[in-house]
Amino acid sequence: MAIIITDECINCGACEPECPNTAIYEGADDWRYKDGTRLSGKIILPDGTEVDADDAQTPISDEVYYIVPGKCTECKGFHDEPQCAAVCPVDCCVPDDNHVEDEETLLNRQAFLHDE
Repeated sequence: MAIIITDECINCGACEPECPNTAIYEGADDWRYKDGTRLSGKIILPDGTEVDADDAQTPISDEVYYIVPGKCTECKGFHDEPQCAAVCPVDCCVPDDNHVEDEETLLNRQAFLHDE
């Protein structure tokens, strides 16, 4: 399952540099699949959708930091626990019940984002 940042976020930014997938962005900032990954140009996502990894995507939140579910691996393949949750001073990085995924799916996403 992906992690979500709740509206209790105080916008401290502690989580952003900890994400090995560059899946965390400041509120209102555009995001890209290429950010912090090996992806570039036209790609086919694991769900079959074709996108341009270089294109700016619409922010998920305009108010607080947010996590892109399609880039979040809960730090699987990098760390034993989600680093955003580990460093959050207000415990607002929590499991996202709308994006429940098993470990195999998360590890496959990690490989998709980073392996060549």
